[in-house]
Amino acid sequence: MSVFDKAKAKAEELLGRAEQVYGESHGDAAATMDGEARRLEAEAEEERAEARSRHDGDDGLAGAR
Repeated sequence: MSVFDKAKAKAEELLGRAEQVYGESHGDAAATMDGEARRLEAEAEEERAEARSRHDGDDGLAGAR
């Protein structure tokens, strides 16, 4: 998983968490559920990418060939 992919996944996760907290604080169930779904999807994508990189032996630190 490249550094860019990690940053993107973490940003999506944080955005989802922010939306979830906003929904909870304002009593907006739709925002709460959408934020939670976004956060969970970002976490799952990060896990899938890490599993692929472990399988490929790619630690994301080597330059392009």
